[in-house]
Amino acid sequence: MTNCNLEPGWKQALEGELNSAYMQDLKSFLLQQKQQKKVIYPKGEECFSAFNHTPLDKVRVVIIGQDPYHGPDQAHGMCFSVKPGIKLPPSLRNIYKELQDDLQVVPVKHGYLLPWAEQGILLLNSVLTVEQSNPGSHRGKGWERFTDKVIDVLNAQSRPIIFVLWGSYAQEKGKIIDAARHQVLTAAHPSPFSAYRGFFGCKHFSQINNILTARGESPIDWQLPS
Repeated sequence: MTNCNLEPGWKQALEGELNSAYMQDLKSFLLQQKQQKKVIYPKGEECFSAFNHTPLDKVRVVIIGQDPYHGPDQAHGMCFSVKPGIKLPPSLRNIYKELQDDLQVVPVKHGYLLPWAEQGILLLNSVLTVEQSNPGSHRGKGWERFTDKVIDVLNAQSRPIIFVLWGSYAQEKGKIIDAARHQVLTAAHPSPFSAYRGFFGCKHFSQINNILTARGESPIDWQLPS
């Protein structure tokens, strides 16, 4: 976290949080973990990638994830995304399957979702770091409070935003969202354990584009380059 530079709009909106006592405690925890030679994902300079690739004033859609991937070189700061050359995680495979069923989007062999982020989709994990091979290891250290504030900042925006909440965890975290001003889409999580309980067939991708088009905005081009 010490190496993270934050996009100016986000930095201004989150300055109070970044300087708070709990974030200093989180910073100390991460430094301690590194001193113990533990491998932390994503890399320090990538932990705020979601914010840097989707500036606050450009956010149109928010997809809320949970923890970063904990396998080698998977996590790079955007939920559900992995860099080119990394095997597709199961949840992302299911996202691609629903995209194909919903909008006939051709699945690609990589999981790099940067083009979505650049179109205004904030790919927000609730917890922004994790120890290698130790899922959930950085829960309860302060990240949840920080990302609650992120959602609060987005909720306070005057323009309507589409929030996508897959699974009970994201839905619980999104309870503060004003559904009268913003659009909230909910479904089961795309994990293989739950995708057949309501993620498949949710048609969220076409719904997002229909909402954006009705507002006079450009739809999301979900087709990733191969």
